[in-house]
Amino acid sequence: MKKALLFLLTAVVLTACANSEGAATETEKVKLVLDWTPNTNHTGLYVAQAEDYFKDQGLDVEIMLPGEAGADQLVASGQADFGISAQETLTEARIQDIPVVSIGAIIQHNTSGFASPVEKDITSPADFEGKTYGGWGAPVEKAVLDSLMKKEDADVEKVEIVNMGNSDFFTAVERDIDFAWIYYGWTGVEAELRGQELNMQYLTDYSENLDYYTPVLTTNEAMIKENPDTVEAFMAAATKGYQFAIDKPEEAADILIDAVPDLDPELVRASQKWLSPKYKDDAERWGQQELDVWNNYAEWMLENNLLEQELDAEEAFTNEFLPE
Repeated sequence: MKKALLFLLTAVVLTACANSEGAATETEKVKLVLDWTPNTNHTGLYVAQAEDYFKDQGLDVEIMLPGEAGADQLVASGQADFGISAQETLTEARIQDIPVVSIGAIIQHNTSGFASPVEKDITSPADFEGKTYGGWGAPVEKAVLDSLMKKEDADVEKVEIVNMGNSDFFTAVERDIDFAWIYYGWTGVEAELRGQELNMQYLTDYSENLDYYTPVLTTNEAMIKENPDTVEAFMAAATKGYQFAIDKPEEAADILIDAVPDLDPELVRASQKWLSPKYKDDAERWGQQELDVWNNYAEWMLENNLLEQELDAEEAFTNEFLPE
């Protein structure tokens, strides 16, 4: 009798352990689509993957490249659960009833601006006159150029605007353009490593309305409504990943290098050192977004005829999934 009871108890314990182990290893598969090729804007996500922060939240995250469709379209259609976008493109998407929502600011302030080699002698927006700008063909580019140039009584119509597509900035400025719109944290840092001095006109130096969130993490309205626990788990892991990158930029850079071996290790390390303090910057917590920032930029877009109607900014973003 005792032996039978002991056998029964042992079986129960083993079954419970097996069930417990199975529950612990069961994860939900989700897809995350990047906005571009991997870079230091994405470090926190690769950290969250490498350090098992996603796994600890019960998530199995596949990191995807956007392809021709683009991140916003993939997220909106549900082909990806999460994505990386920017406030300017998401604002346009919301006006077109595309159900993408920003759930966290990756970088707290806009680090982009117009860059040119010093020998081009472009030291202010007024110097854009008579020069050739290389862009990607979006209407917002001319509007931003015009906005900055008007402050110095300069005429955007005197700028030759060409589409340089995916051409490398350094090749393009040697070949047929004078200046381009870059993110300093990557291309600017690369210029430093190359020993090429740049003149920069940062957007935030000329307009408070252009200090928008770029990039941001996104999901779609259906995920928020139907799977809020998944969104919360994803943001808990992402927050931990970016906090790691803030606190340990060198280790975070090594994680990104290991995950994406094609990247230039020297550039990744230098970029990470420059960018890590800017993830959170002066915000109370990483990822925080403010309504004024969304309203200010939407107002600027409306004034520059880039929007057909006013944005309902409160529907475009949320802080509810950020850890307290």
